Amino acid sequence: MKDNIDKLVVDGVTIQDPNRIDIRGNLKCGSGVNIDINVIFEGEVFLGDNVKIGANCIISNSDIGDNTVVKPFSMIEGAQIGADGFVGPFGRIREGTVVGNKTQLGNFVEIKNVRIGDGCRINHMTFLGDSVLGDNVTIGAGSITCNYDGKTSQKTVIEENVFIGSGTNLVAPLKVGSDATIGSGSTITEDVPRGKLTLARSRQITIDNWDGSTEKPKGEQ
Repeated sequence: MKDNIDKLVVDGVTIQDPNRIDIRGNLKCGSGVNIDINVIFEGEVFLGDNVKIGANCIISNSDIGDNTVVKPFSMIEGAQIGADGFVGPFGRIREGTVVGNKTQLGNFVEIKNVRIGDGCRINHMTFLGDSVLGDNVTIGAGSITCNYDGKTSQKTVIEENVFIGSGTNLVAPLKVGSDATIGSGSTITEDVPRGKLTLARSRQITIDNWDGSTEKPKGEQ
């Protein structure tokens, strides 16, 4: 492994601490690559020009495009990540995922078997599985695709220029038409028409004459 690391350094890769990197396969890098400490590479990995890998990441059998930043504590396995984007921190990109250029996959985002277009923004605490996203899709914090019906995985298709508000559940199989907006807190179980605002949530109510009681039933401690 030391020979591999020495060759990468000679080729112009910046390795912050050669004693704290683990290459368990074949790592190929473009120019200007920067790798921080405690990073593990497994299988066949390619890093494009000017890629930056933050501390404590694990990257397996994946390609990462030019100028993309993988922030600390992220895991990428069996994926293709485009150019000029970022992953993490604490991102998990799983097998079968293909990500376009200039796409943001932020903190605590998990992606599994998803094809994502260019210019998408999925920045906070989101799970997407078995889906296809067009270009320029924005998905708000805490949104998920409900892709497993108890027997098989179902598919979600989100066309271009869609905005999905925070805390949305997309129950597959499902299609969201282009230029659609989904209001925050919605649980969507039917196809969403293009170019319209769709909401699916219970009406807020207030209980009058509420005494605010917090007493526990008898017998509870």
